[in-house]
Amino acid sequence: MSMDELQPIFTISMAAELAGMHAQTLRQYDRLGLVQPGRTAGQSRRYSMRDITQLREVARLSAEGVSLEGIRRVLELENHRDALLARVRELEAALAEAVLAQPGRRVFAAGSGGEVESLRNGTRSRRHTELVVYRPFGNR
Repeated sequence: MSMDELQPIFTISMAAELAGMHAQTLRQYDRLGLVQPGRTAGQSRRYSMRDITQLREVARLSAEGVSLEGIRRVLELENHRDALLARVRELEAALAEAVLAQPGRRVFAAGSGGEVESLRNGTRSRRHTELVVYRPFGNR
């Protein structure tokens, strides 16, 4: 059983320790919208492994001299990219399922001469077993 990286399970003190930061820094990042943890019913912060990874990325970018606004934009773009990639995977799976579910769908193969052969579902292309002999010029 693997842990869901999006499951908010870490308290702020545990997250701060895992990220190598002070808890007050995590509160500041939350206020700035850099890394926004989940909340319990009592409004306590709970961080996921993904949040911890983002906190480490914030620390790395900050150490490289990137401003907090720049870091916020980088994280925003990364989150947007991740959401788009997840959506693409969903759409690819739905398309593959729809294509497989089509009754009488057509299958195509390349013929021996390079032409396109249309095949019925469940059939194979005809194999050609002719023998071709190559003779260079002068060897007849």
